[in-house]
Amino acid sequence: MKILLLSHYYAPEPGAAQHRWSVFVRHLVAAGDSLHVVAPAPHYPLGQLLAGQESMAAGAIHKGVHGETVHRVAFRPYDASVRSRMADEAVAARDAVRTVKRGLGDDWVPDVVVATVPSLPMAWAGGWVARSLRVPLVLDLRDAWPDLLVVAHEWDNHGPSRGRGRARSAVRGALSGVGSALTREQRRADAVVTTTDSFAEVLRSRGMGSVHVVRNAAHAVPGYPRHQLRRDKSAALHVLYAGTMGRSHGLGTAVRAAALAHERGADVVLRLVGHGAEHRHLMELAAGLRAPVEFVDAVPRSSMGEHYAWSDTVLVSLRPWQALELAVPSKLYEAMKLGVHVSAVVAGEARRIVEETAAGSLSAPGDVEQLATSWERLHADRSLLEVADAAREWAELHADAAELAGGYRELLHSVVARG
Repeated sequence: MKILLLSHYYAPEPGAAQHRWSVFVRHLVAAGDSLHVVAPAPHYPLGQLLAGQESMAAGAIHKGVHGETVHRVAFRPYDASVRSRMADEAVAARDAVRTVKRGLGDDWVPDVVVATVPSLPMAWAGGWVARSLRVPLVLDLRDAWPDLLVVAHEWDNHGPSRGRGRARSAVRGALSGVGSALTREQRRADAVVTTTDSFAEVLRSRGMGSVHVVRNAAHAVPGYPRHQLRRDKSAALHVLYAGTMGRSHGLGTAVRAAALAHERGADVVLRLVGHGAEHRHLMELAAGLRAPVEFVDAVPRSSMGEHYAWSDTVLVSLRPWQALELAVPSKLYEAMKLGVHVSAVVAGEARRIVEETAAGSLSAPGDVEQLATSWERLHADRSLLEVADAAREWAELHADAAELAGGYRELLHSVVARG
């Protein structure tokens, strides 16, 4: 099988989307499939070509670490604003189409095209490429698009929008065309892949027939197979967040909760590892509140074990947006598989998973008081940090990386067989 993947995010960049596709590509190539990837020169998360990756600048064609062929396309440098990010995605999508038009070498033509979102323009590029080559299209959705466009007026805000209703309506109106275009691409695709059951049901209710769930995986952490509970009751409670500090994660709630718990006498330390659009704001917020927060730059996956070993509980957090009730962050599965207690600031499907498996404590998204109180209780009673085997067993059953990759390959084969 010959597979063409169009993605705005790809290795060697860090990130959940990049890691997900690295695992899938490794499995596909090992199974004998021929795979070409069209992706921008590596520039996430800083918006500039990553240091040491000059050989992967726009126009380069090189072998990936798993044997795939990677075609690098142009990007537009960006800052923390939504507008500059969207402009970057549009530039990359246009150049992806041009790259395919020119040909991918040796008369190579795919049997199937996979376009992966969160880059909305890449969905359009995938549709155009698949139709021009007359091959099936699989649209891979990591988040609840286009539903997240409903709260686009809050993407550049650090809390609920206080703008006038007329202004918010104008923003929604301007983005309605984008949402309609994405829905059309979803309906035209030969298959749509989501990462959650709840969003799959939403898409089916909109008349989309071929909708499949391939969850995010509980990826292994090198050298760290199982978490060991720290039982020193006199020590500070260590709360770890590792990943993208993005607009959807609501980490300002965690910073405020850490400050409040500390103010009320609980010895709590919040460690934020990573980078993202909210990084600078969070640093300013923590400094202003004198919150007990440590900031650590993004680290390679090989170093994550030391941060898990430091932690007592892992923070999994989302903002109080209705569309995010259809999302389950991959870091939840990772923590469950390792047996680490989870401080879950989530709703919807993610909340149900934590409740059913007793994977940790729950707080409502955006509720500073509730999260602070939860950490105060964990600090006072370390026995609450013990996690039942049910959480690890659930992750092994539903979020095993090899099983998910195999399922994805079977889906692609079925799409190709249908023609």
